Order: sequence, then C-alpha cells, then structure tokens
Amino acid sequence: MKTKMKLVTTILLTLFLLLCTITPVYASDTSRSSIVMDLDSGRILYSKNAKEKRLIASTTKILTAIVVLENSELNKEVEIGEEILTMYGTNIYIEVGEKLKIKDLLYGLLLRSGNDAAVALAVAVSGTEEEFVKLMNEKAQEIGMKNSSFANPHGLDEETKNYSTAYDMALLSKYAYQNKTYRKIVKTKEYTLETGEKTYLWYNRNKLLNSYEFCTGGKNGYTPAAGKTLVTTASKNGLNLTIVTLDDGNEYETHEELYESIFNQYQTYQIIDKNNFAIDKQFYDGTPYIKKSFSYPLTEEEKEQVKTVVKITNSKTNKVGEILIYLENEKIGEIPIYNKAEKEKESFFTKIKNLFT
Repeated sequence: MKTKMKLVTTILLTLFLLLCTITPVYASDTSRSSIVMDLDSGRILYSKNAKEKRLIASTTKILTAIVVLENSELNKEVEIGEEILTMYGTNIYIEVGEKLKIKDLLYGLLLRSGNDAAVALAVAVSGTEEEFVKLMNEKAQEIGMKNSSFANPHGLDEETKNYSTAYDMALLSKYAYQNKTYRKIVKTKEYTLETGEKTYLWYNRNKLLNSYEFCTGGKNGYTPAAGKTLVTTASKNGLNLTIVTLDDGNEYETHEELYESIFNQYQTYQIIDKNNFAIDKQFYDGTPYIKKSFSYPLTEEEKEQVKTVVKITNSKTNKVGEILIYLENEKIGEIPIYNKAEKEKESFFTKIKNLFT
C-alpha cells in the first residue's frame, strides 16, 4: 500500500512540475486579470483571467485619446465650456473660458489623467459627450474589442461605467502604439504649458517610466470599484510588449516582473525576409516577390519548431500564392506571393513605328 501511495505521489508531483514548465506561474502577479501581448505580432505570451469583464477606470483614456487623434487637429484651439464643472477626481484644473489646443489637452489627459480634459476633448470633437461615446464604442468594435462597452470618456464609474477585459485592453494598447503622436505623449515624463493666463507643469502619473528603464509609455487608473488598473508598453532587444493588469494593488511590481520574465524567455526572430526571397525555378518559372517580412517572438526551443510552406495557387494573376508559417501545427502567419510583371522590351524598329502611330 505504501509503495502504491508513494508511486501515486511521485506521478502527481511529476505532472505538477510538467504543467509548471509548460504554463509559467508568476507568483508576483497579484492582479485579478492580466495579459502580456507582443505589440508587433499580437501573440499572447502570458494571461490570467484575460477575458473576464471588469471596470477599467482611467485606462479608458487610451481610447479617448485615439478617438481624438483620429478625429481632430492637434493645433485646433478649444475654448473650455461648463461641461468641466461636473468633473471630480484627477483633474488638470482648467477653467471655463480658458483656451487650450487639442494637443495640450491630450497631454493633460494622458499624463495627469485629467477628467476635465476628457470631457473638454469629447465636446470639442463631437459637440456632446454622448456623441463622443458613440465614436468610442465604434472604434472599440473596429479594433476587435468584442467584450467592451464605454459610457463615458474618463473612466469614473459612480454614475456611468466602462467595462472591458485585459485582452481587449491589450488590443487597444497594440492599436494605439501604432500612432506616433500617442507614443510620443505617453512616454513624456513632464510637460510644461503656458496659456497666457496660467502656467501648467504636468508630471506623468505612470510610475513605471521612472522605475523601469525599458518602459515606453502607458496609462494608469484607479477607482474604488475598479481597483488599480494599468496598461504599459516596454521594448528590449527588438521585442515590443504591452502588459495589462486589472484590479492589482501591486501593479507596478507586477508589470516589471512580468516584463523581465518574458524578455528573458522570448526573442523576436525574423522568419521570412522580403529582401532575400526566392523560389526554385523548377517549382515556379516567374519573378516572385513578397511585400513584407515576417518576424515572431519565440523561445529558444520554439525556434526549432517553426516551419514554412510555400503554396503556388495561380500563375496567371498578380497574386500567385502564399507562404504559410507554422509553429508546430498552429498557423502563425501567412504572406501573399506576387509575380513581378516584366515589360516586354521594344525593338528599335517598333520604337520608330510608334512615333508615327
């Protein structure tokens, strides 16, 4: 009996250690929901309860900023209206009648998490906060944030509430990261503004910018109902990541430790190089080319498990096939192959003839 019990215990322990090896467990992750996503490929490198809906507090303002950036001019001047008078919590303390540029309000929104800046921007872009919220939800659906809903541009949740998931917020962070102006603002540590009436000095509330050298930006948030929320980005050795944590009392420690763990495990490898692509003439007698290269984050072990398959499907059109990229049996990428049409060389006599026709 003792021998059997010992055998069972050994088997269970072995299975546990195997599972821990396959799915890393991060004891330092104290959030209720979290995710690590590669910003370039969208690959999820770690997650915990990533598709559970939660209140997201001021990380809402990432979407607010993107909607503003895509629907307004940075140098447009805005006269602040009475909509700011209902705002509380974190404000930049702009005043009714004061004039600021859209760009300056965005810095106040993203660095200091100004709720007054959020409603001022919403009214400046759409006329009313309600109309602006419609744009927010439309953009969220366009990005692929299927489990998110927005009711205001600031994230306060006593009257109206914004819900999302760690996964959806990672999609938003990935999308926002493509916008150069957004990237510039969220990595700014301090910003000074003189309006003629007042001088503002705003420090970025994202503490990770100062505590972690590889951090490139992000947005924090907090309400009593949502807890502490944080969306950040970081880059190291060509690997660009975003982390989202929802309801985490140790959010900055969680982000830094997750970043370090993932950076130590993964590296971005170029699998297909568009400048060094060719197909053996015995398989395709044309001039094939591809428009983009393909890179992917992999562990050292996974690097050996990548394979590519070239399929030629139609040699009579511009697109003649595709390259399929697999990690073990999972397709991780697909690149179209095109044929470079070569112009027929005109003979000297043909050129002369064309001059008279």
